[in-house]
Amino acid sequence: MTARALRPRTVTILSTGPQALVQDLGRPGHAHLGVPPSGALDPPSLRLANRLVGNAEDAACLEVLLGGLVLRANASCTVAVTGPSTAVLVNGVARDSPLHLAPGDTLTVGTPRTGLRSYVAVSGGVAVPPELGSRSTDLLSGLGPAPLRPGDEVPLGDPTGVPVGVDVLAPLRVPDELDVPVVVGPRDDWFDCPADQLRAGRWTVSDRGNRVGIRLTGTALGRTPRRVGRELPSEGLVTGAVQVPADGLPVVFLADHPTTGGYPVIGVVPAHALPLLGQARPGTRLRFSPQG
Repeated sequence: MTARALRPRTVTILSTGPQALVQDLGRPGHAHLGVPPSGALDPPSLRLANRLVGNAEDAACLEVLLGGLVLRANASCTVAVTGPSTAVLVNGVARDSPLHLAPGDTLTVGTPRTGLRSYVAVSGGVAVPPELGSRSTDLLSGLGPAPLRPGDEVPLGDPTGVPVGVDVLAPLRVPDELDVPVVVGPRDDWFDCPADQLRAGRWTVSDRGNRVGIRLTGTALGRTPRRVGRELPSEGLVTGAVQVPADGLPVVFLADHPTTGGYPVIGVVPAHALPLLGQARPGTRLRFSPQG
Protein backbone atom coordinates (compact mmCIF):
# COMPACT_ATOMS: atom_id res chain seq x y z
CA MET A 1 0.00 0.00 0.00
CA THR A 2 1.43 3.39 -0.96
CA ALA A 3 2.05 6.30 1.39
CA ARG A 4 -0.57 8.23 -0.58
CA ALA A 5 -3.20 5.57 0.19
CA LEU A 6 -2.34 5.69 3.90
CA ARG A 7 -2.76 9.46 4.12
CA PRO A 8 -5.36 10.21 6.81
CA ARG A 9 -8.42 12.23 5.85
CA THR A 10 -8.03 15.58 7.61
CA VAL A 11 -8.32 19.32 7.11
CA THR A 12 -5.89 21.79 8.66
CA ILE A 13 -7.27 24.98 10.20
CA LEU A 14 -5.29 28.02 9.01
CA SER A 15 -7.54 30.74 10.46
CA THR A 16 -10.72 30.63 12.56
CA GLY A 17 -12.17 34.14 12.46
CA PRO A 18 -13.90 35.17 15.72
CA GLN A 19 -14.93 31.59 16.56
CA ALA A 20 -15.07 28.19 14.89
CA LEU A 21 -16.55 25.18 16.70
CA VAL A 22 -17.33 21.55 15.99
CA GLN A 23 -21.11 21.03 16.23
CA ASP A 24 -23.63 18.33 15.44
CA LEU A 25 -27.24 17.98 16.61
CA GLY A 26 -26.19 17.96 20.26
CA ARG A 27 -26.44 15.74 23.33
CA PRO A 28 -30.03 16.05 24.62
CA GLY A 29 -31.25 13.97 27.54
CA HIS A 30 -28.53 14.75 30.09
CA ALA A 31 -30.06 17.70 31.95
CA HIS A 32 -30.25 15.55 35.11
CA LEU A 33 -26.44 15.51 35.01
CA GLY A 34 -26.25 19.28 34.57
CA VAL A 35 -25.27 18.92 30.91
CA PRO A 36 -26.88 21.30 28.36
CA PRO A 37 -28.09 19.91 25.02
CA SER A 38 -25.58 21.99 23.01
CA GLY A 39 -25.44 21.35 19.25
CA ALA A 40 -25.79 23.66 16.26
CA LEU A 41 -27.72 26.88 16.90
CA ASP A 42 -29.15 26.64 13.37
CA PRO A 43 -29.91 22.92 12.92
CA PRO A 44 -31.65 23.28 9.53
CA SER A 45 -28.47 24.80 8.05
CA LEU A 46 -26.33 22.02 9.52
CA ARG A 47 -28.69 19.33 8.21
CA LEU A 48 -28.70 20.89 4.73
CA ALA A 49 -24.89 21.13 4.62
CA ASN A 50 -24.61 17.45 5.54
CA ARG A 51 -27.14 16.36 2.92
CA LEU A 52 -25.27 18.29 0.22
CA VAL A 53 -21.99 16.44 0.87
CA GLY A 54 -23.57 13.00 1.31
CA ASN A 55 -23.33 12.79 5.10
CA ALA A 56 -25.97 11.66 7.54
CA GLU A 57 -27.89 14.74 8.72
CA ASP A 58 -26.51 14.42 12.26
CA ALA A 59 -22.83 14.35 11.24
CA ALA A 60 -20.50 16.85 12.88
CA CYS A 61 -19.71 20.06 10.97
CA LEU A 62 -17.94 23.34 11.66
CA GLU A 63 -20.03 26.24 13.00
CA VAL A 64 -18.30 29.50 12.01
CA LEU A 65 -19.13 32.81 13.70
CA LEU A 66 -18.96 35.85 11.37
CA GLY A 67 -16.73 34.15 8.85
CA GLY A 68 -12.95 34.23 8.66
CA LEU A 69 -12.45 30.47 8.51
CA VAL A 70 -9.60 29.29 6.29
CA LEU A 71 -8.79 25.58 6.04
CA ARG A 72 -6.57 23.40 3.87
CA ALA A 73 -7.74 20.03 2.60
CA ASN A 74 -5.27 17.19 3.15
CA ALA A 75 -7.39 14.70 1.19
CA SER A 76 -9.92 14.84 -1.60
CA CYS A 77 -13.30 15.89 -0.19
CA THR A 78 -16.60 17.58 -0.93
CA VAL A 79 -17.50 20.70 1.08
CA ALA A 80 -20.75 22.63 1.49
CA VAL A 81 -21.23 25.99 3.21
CA THR A 82 -24.75 26.87 4.33
CA GLY A 83 -26.46 29.57 6.37
CA PRO A 84 -26.73 33.24 5.35
CA SER A 85 -25.28 34.51 2.07
CA THR A 86 -21.49 34.23 2.37
CA ALA A 87 -18.56 34.47 -0.03
CA VAL A 88 -16.79 31.12 -0.45
CA LEU A 89 -13.33 31.01 -2.05
CA VAL A 90 -11.16 28.09 -3.16
CA ASN A 91 -7.52 29.05 -3.60
CA GLY A 92 -8.70 32.67 -3.69
CA VAL A 93 -11.32 32.14 -6.42
CA ALA A 94 -15.05 32.55 -5.70
CA ARG A 95 -16.94 29.26 -5.93
CA ASP A 96 -20.50 28.07 -5.49
CA SER A 97 -21.34 25.53 -2.81
CA PRO A 98 -21.17 22.51 -2.70
CA LEU A 99 -17.68 22.14 -4.14
CA HIS A 100 -14.73 19.76 -4.42
CA LEU A 101 -11.38 20.24 -2.71
CA ALA A 102 -8.26 18.44 -3.89
CA PRO A 103 -5.39 17.82 -1.46
CA GLY A 104 -3.64 21.14 -0.83
CA ASP A 105 -6.63 23.31 -1.78
CA THR A 106 -7.60 26.08 0.65
CA LEU A 107 -11.18 27.05 1.48
CA THR A 108 -12.02 30.54 2.77
CA VAL A 109 -15.42 31.40 4.28
CA GLY A 110 -16.25 35.11 4.18
CA THR A 111 -18.31 37.20 6.58
CA PRO A 112 -22.04 36.54 6.12
CA ARG A 113 -23.98 39.46 4.67
CA THR A 114 -26.70 38.97 7.28
CA GLY A 115 -26.90 36.72 10.32
CA LEU A 116 -24.05 35.30 12.35
CA ARG A 117 -23.23 31.67 11.68
CA SER A 118 -22.16 29.61 8.67
CA TYR A 119 -22.01 25.81 8.63
CA VAL A 120 -19.22 23.97 6.85
CA ALA A 121 -19.80 20.27 6.16
CA VAL A 122 -17.08 18.03 4.77
CA SER A 123 -17.74 14.62 3.23
CA GLY A 124 -17.22 11.99 5.90
CA GLY A 125 -18.03 14.42 8.69
CA VAL A 126 -15.76 15.71 11.44
CA ALA A 127 -14.56 12.60 13.29
CA VAL A 128 -13.38 13.89 16.67
CA PRO A 129 -14.20 11.48 19.54
CA PRO A 130 -17.78 11.86 20.82
CA GLU A 131 -18.59 12.67 24.45
CA LEU A 132 -21.97 11.60 25.85
CA GLY A 133 -23.01 10.68 22.34
CA SER A 134 -22.13 13.97 20.62
CA ARG A 135 -19.13 15.67 19.06
CA SER A 136 -20.48 19.16 19.84
CA THR A 137 -18.43 21.79 21.62
CA ASP A 138 -20.30 22.96 24.72
CA LEU A 139 -18.98 26.35 25.78
CA LEU A 140 -20.75 26.26 29.15
CA SER A 141 -19.78 22.85 30.50
CA GLY A 142 -16.55 22.40 28.52
CA LEU A 143 -17.61 19.08 27.01
CA GLY A 144 -16.53 18.25 23.48
CA PRO A 145 -13.54 19.52 21.53
CA ALA A 146 -12.00 22.87 22.36
CA PRO A 147 -12.77 25.82 20.04
CA LEU A 148 -10.67 25.46 16.93
CA ARG A 149 -7.31 27.24 16.65
CA PRO A 150 -4.92 27.86 13.76
CA GLY A 151 -2.79 24.79 13.22
CA ASP A 152 -5.42 22.30 14.39
CA GLU A 153 -5.70 19.21 12.22
CA VAL A 154 -9.31 18.08 12.15
CA PRO A 155 -9.94 14.38 11.43
CA LEU A 156 -12.60 13.35 8.92
CA GLY A 157 -14.55 10.13 8.64
CA ASP A 158 -14.84 8.04 5.52
CA PRO A 159 -17.53 9.21 3.07
CA THR A 160 -20.64 7.06 3.31
CA GLY A 161 -23.02 8.74 0.85
CA VAL A 162 -23.12 10.48 -2.50
CA PRO A 163 -22.97 14.31 -2.56
CA VAL A 164 -26.18 15.98 -3.71
CA GLY A 165 -25.70 18.54 -6.46
CA VAL A 166 -27.86 21.66 -6.74
CA ASP A 167 -28.09 24.31 -9.43
CA VAL A 168 -28.64 27.14 -6.95
CA LEU A 169 -28.20 27.02 -3.17
CA ALA A 170 -30.56 29.61 -1.70
CA PRO A 171 -28.98 31.33 1.32
CA LEU A 172 -30.79 31.70 4.61
CA ARG A 173 -32.50 35.09 4.90
CA VAL A 174 -32.22 36.67 8.35
CA PRO A 175 -34.66 39.62 8.63
CA ASP A 176 -33.90 42.89 10.41
CA GLU A 177 -36.88 42.31 12.71
CA LEU A 178 -37.95 38.97 14.20
CA ASP A 179 -41.50 38.10 15.19
CA VAL A 180 -40.86 35.32 17.71
CA PRO A 181 -43.64 32.97 18.92
CA VAL A 182 -43.58 32.24 22.64
CA VAL A 183 -45.68 29.80 24.67
CA VAL A 184 -46.61 31.65 27.87
CA GLY A 185 -45.59 30.00 31.18
CA PRO A 186 -44.67 28.30 33.41
CA ARG A 187 -44.06 31.33 35.69
CA ASP A 188 -46.40 33.76 33.94
CA ASP A 189 -48.21 34.25 37.28
CA TRP A 190 -45.22 36.37 38.38
CA PHE A 191 -46.13 39.07 35.85
CA ASP A 192 -49.00 41.50 35.37
CA CYS A 193 -50.93 40.53 32.21
CA PRO A 194 -47.94 38.54 30.86
CA ALA A 195 -49.30 37.86 27.36
CA ASP A 196 -50.26 41.51 26.90
CA GLN A 197 -46.85 42.69 28.10
CA LEU A 198 -45.07 40.30 25.73
CA ARG A 199 -47.28 41.32 22.80
CA ALA A 200 -46.85 45.07 23.39
CA GLY A 201 -43.13 45.04 24.16
CA ARG A 202 -40.37 45.84 21.68
CA TRP A 203 -36.78 44.73 22.06
CA THR A 204 -33.38 44.79 20.40
CA VAL A 205 -30.81 42.01 20.50
CA SER A 206 -27.90 43.30 22.59
CA ASP A 207 -24.20 42.61 22.06
CA ARG A 208 -24.16 40.59 25.30
CA GLY A 209 -25.04 37.27 23.76
CA ASN A 210 -23.42 33.97 22.85
CA ARG A 211 -24.33 30.31 22.48
CA VAL A 212 -25.69 30.28 26.04
CA GLY A 213 -28.36 32.87 25.25
CA ILE A 214 -29.20 36.31 23.91
CA ARG A 215 -29.97 39.32 26.08
CA LEU A 216 -32.58 41.82 24.97
CA THR A 217 -32.77 45.55 25.56
CA GLY A 218 -36.01 47.54 25.41
CA THR A 219 -39.27 47.05 27.27
CA ALA A 220 -38.88 45.99 30.91
CA LEU A 221 -41.46 43.37 31.91
CA GLY A 222 -43.25 44.24 35.15
CA ARG A 223 -43.92 41.76 37.95
CA THR A 224 -47.04 41.58 40.07
CA PRO A 225 -46.70 43.69 43.23
CA ARG A 226 -46.36 40.69 45.53
CA ARG A 227 -43.48 39.27 43.41
CA VAL A 228 -41.38 42.44 43.33
CA GLY A 229 -38.08 41.89 45.12
CA ARG A 230 -38.55 38.12 45.34
CA GLU A 231 -36.74 35.32 43.53
CA LEU A 232 -37.38 31.62 42.95
CA PRO A 233 -35.32 28.67 44.14
CA SER A 234 -33.35 27.26 41.20
CA GLU A 235 -35.46 25.10 38.88
CA GLY A 236 -35.00 23.37 35.56
CA LEU A 237 -34.55 25.30 32.31
CA VAL A 238 -35.20 24.23 28.72
CA THR A 239 -33.81 25.55 25.45
CA GLY A 240 -35.86 28.55 24.37
CA ALA A 241 -36.79 29.59 27.92
CA VAL A 242 -37.42 33.34 28.21
CA GLN A 243 -36.08 34.18 31.66
CA VAL A 244 -36.70 37.59 33.22
CA PRO A 245 -34.13 38.90 35.71
CA ALA A 246 -34.99 41.55 38.29
CA ASP A 247 -34.38 44.39 35.80
CA GLY A 248 -37.26 43.06 33.64
CA LEU A 249 -35.16 42.63 30.46
CA PRO A 250 -35.60 39.14 28.98
CA VAL A 251 -32.91 36.58 28.23
CA VAL A 252 -33.66 33.84 25.67
CA PHE A 253 -31.65 30.69 26.35
CA LEU A 254 -30.00 28.84 23.47
CA ALA A 255 -28.30 25.46 23.11
CA ASP A 256 -25.50 25.89 25.69
CA HIS A 257 -27.84 27.21 28.40
CA PRO A 258 -27.52 26.25 32.08
CA THR A 259 -29.85 23.45 33.14
CA THR A 260 -31.21 25.35 36.17
CA GLY A 261 -31.93 28.99 37.02
CA GLY A 262 -33.61 31.09 39.68
CA TYR A 263 -35.28 33.87 37.69
CA PRO A 264 -38.90 33.36 36.57
CA VAL A 265 -39.50 32.05 33.05
CA ILE A 266 -42.37 33.97 31.47
CA GLY A 267 -42.51 31.78 28.38
CA VAL A 268 -40.71 29.35 26.06
CA VAL A 269 -39.82 29.90 22.40
CA PRO A 270 -40.74 26.76 20.37
CA ALA A 271 -37.88 24.81 18.79
CA HIS A 272 -38.86 25.74 15.21
CA ALA A 273 -38.30 29.46 15.96
CA LEU A 274 -34.88 29.10 17.59
CA PRO A 275 -32.64 28.86 14.47
CA LEU A 276 -33.29 32.49 13.49
CA LEU A 277 -32.54 33.58 17.07
CA GLY A 278 -29.21 31.78 16.75
CA GLN A 279 -28.55 33.93 13.66
CA ALA A 280 -29.72 37.26 15.15
CA ARG A 281 -27.00 39.90 15.14
CA PRO A 282 -26.79 42.62 17.79
CA GLY A 283 -29.19 45.38 16.78
CA THR A 284 -31.81 43.01 15.37
CA ARG A 285 -35.29 44.18 16.39
CA LEU A 286 -37.51 41.63 18.10
CA ARG A 287 -41.09 41.26 19.24
CA PHE A 288 -42.91 38.33 20.81
CA SER A 289 -46.18 36.74 19.68
CA PRO A 290 -47.68 34.91 22.70
CA GLN A 291 -49.20 31.50 22.01
CA GLY A 292 -51.54 29.52 24.24
